[in-house]
Amino acid sequence: MPNPNPEQPNRVPFLSESLSDGLVTAASPPWLTARRLRAHGLILALCLWSVYVWDMSSPGLRDRAGNLKGTDFLHFYTLGSLALAHDGTDLYNLRAQYELATARVPAAKGIAYLPLYPPQVSILFAPFAELSYTWALTAWLALSSLIYFICCYALWRTCRKICDQGMTVLILTFAFPAFWHLIAWGQTSALALACFTTAFFALRRRREFLAGLALGCLAFKPQLLLAAVIVSMLTSPWRMLAGALLSSLLELTGAALYYGLNSLRNWTWALLMVRRQVSFFEPRPYQTHCLRTFWSILIPQPSVATALYVVSGVFVAVLLASCWRSQLPLSLRFSALLFASVLLAPHLTVYDLVILAPAFLLLSDWIVAQQCGKQTYLKLLLYLAFVLPLLGPLARWTHLQITVPVMAAILFILWKSGRASAGLATSPELLVFERKL
Repeated sequence: MPNPNPEQPNRVPFLSESLSDGLVTAASPPWLTARRLRAHGLILALCLWSVYVWDMSSPGLRDRAGNLKGTDFLHFYTLGSLALAHDGTDLYNLRAQYELATARVPAAKGIAYLPLYPPQVSILFAPFAELSYTWALTAWLALSSLIYFICCYALWRTCRKICDQGMTVLILTFAFPAFWHLIAWGQTSALALACFTTAFFALRRRREFLAGLALGCLAFKPQLLLAAVIVSMLTSPWRMLAGALLSSLLELTGAALYYGLNSLRNWTWALLMVRRQVSFFEPRPYQTHCLRTFWSILIPQPSVATALYVVSGVFVAVLLASCWRSQLPLSLRFSALLFASVLLAPHLTVYDLVILAPAFLLLSDWIVAQQCGKQTYLKLLLYLAFVLPLLGPLARWTHLQITVPVMAAILFILWKSGRASAGLATSPELLVFERKL
């Protein structure tokens, strides 16, 4: 795609100011050149996926670290097996699920998962449970990868300023640590990404009810719904909230029809009891990236940590509400929704950060559209938010999950942009950009 403005250099996504390897504006950090960004992404992707291939190349179902291949997928495979048998009584019976998992996958002996997913999740995995564990895992990872790349591709195609940088975007898409964790853990976060991506395209076409339907499908991961509920309540008329309520109720109704109402009662009881089993529920708190675990890792007193989570959560909710009511472009408001969804979630593991992929693309495109160097801090923070999840295990010793304040800083910058949106909206660059959206 040719440069639409010959007086301005072409741009690359994820923080870079120039496509010319030697040309960097004075406002950009000197190390954020296009060549270095591509090199960083390529090196990161090669390192991550080489480790994954080496780890998975061991014979049998245990990887070279001794973990079951697919890790968390065993839990979904077990839930699917229960769904095949229409066994709703054991959906929240840890011992029964452990015995079933060991019977179906003998290599899983000694591995148990606290059952907390809503009952409809088991129905989703029933088709996979008809396969052997190896084939079911392979099919699920292939499906998750397909969903992830389709979402990233669809969003990238809407980014007018970076749509000619397909190779750079592809490299960084492969190098995204959250995607690597998603595949390594065999988790379900690609479905959450699909919900958010569908909601974005619906909002882009001003279909608030359809956007609500997409966000309501997050009921299978209810911790991601907090920010979506806030946004839905701020959308007038409340078509978005109505859509979210409808799809959430449809999911739960389907589960009740399949298993009976007791399944929903047992799920609710399991959620109420989770506070007594936090150590079992979060065996690796250093791999979590939300405000609640940020404070619980930093502050040893649970009551103080909870109070700080509530206070900081209210602050994030206020910032999100202000952004959503502002005159900012949808790309910025939706990015604020994604970062707030991560921060407000009471439980969010590293693989769930895959939902931030749209924010990296949309914010990069917006930065480029401004054709100025005023967003240096935002570029740096995006770079850090992209790579810092790899350093999450350091929180075991530092007791500081640095990704959380970085994401909060990004949300704060978006809020400041919203405060100045009246002036920004009158600038020629943003008027053109918003018309293109």
